[in-house]
Amino acid sequence: MSTFVLLHGAWHGGWVWQRVAPLLRAAGHDVHTPTLTGVSDRAHLLSPQVGLSTHIQDVVALVEAHDARDVALVGHSYAGQVVTGVADRIGERLAKRIHLDAFVGNDGEAAIDLLPTTVAGHYRESVSGPGFGWLIPVRSLNVLGVTEEADLDWLTPRLTPHPWLTYTEPLRLTGKGDQVPAAFIECTDWMRVFTPQAERAATRGWPVYEIATGHEAMVTAPGELASLLLQVAAA
Repeated sequence: MSTFVLLHGAWHGGWVWQRVAPLLRAAGHDVHTPTLTGVSDRAHLLSPQVGLSTHIQDVVALVEAHDARDVALVGHSYAGQVVTGVADRIGERLAKRIHLDAFVGNDGEAAIDLLPTTVAGHYRESVSGPGFGWLIPVRSLNVLGVTEEADLDWLTPRLTPHPWLTYTEPLRLTGKGDQVPAAFIECTDWMRVFTPQAERAATRGWPVYEIATGHEAMVTAPGELASLLLQVAAA
């Protein structure tokens, strides 16, 4: 039995894994799906001071509080940065780190620096305008590859603005996390913003898997994603 800790990306909450978590539990695994500080059901804790280090501490505290070991830590999108930071802090508790269409950051890199220039520009414009200088407004779900009306109806009312500091605060790493076996899963049926991250993962020698769905794989292909997570965690 493994312990899966599934981390959502920007604007989402732990609820986004509702279609995946039961499948992992049915396979005999413990599953935690925390919501990071400042978004969704923890939006009441939102402030300009919520940054990447806040979210790293959220996950470190969760893993330590449950005394979890042999953890398969999965980070979607933005949460790739969180996975990297957590692996550097408590790598001895992790069996595998899995970046799901997610950032693969180095020491000193911020998430905004890892986005394609055009996309990063859109983020900065939205932050400086409707984001009041410290929030990232919710992105279009269609851009992320979500097209089914039922999925849009489920996601749209639950998404909340995301703290900008999480994208501008750089990773500070000691190299300890490099000892944790890692893998990358790329979602291929959308604009593929994270292809450069998949290429970076491959350069590091990580196995890279593909899933033919949009960026929100946990919503649009939960069964296939759960099966792949089980495969990757066991590899």
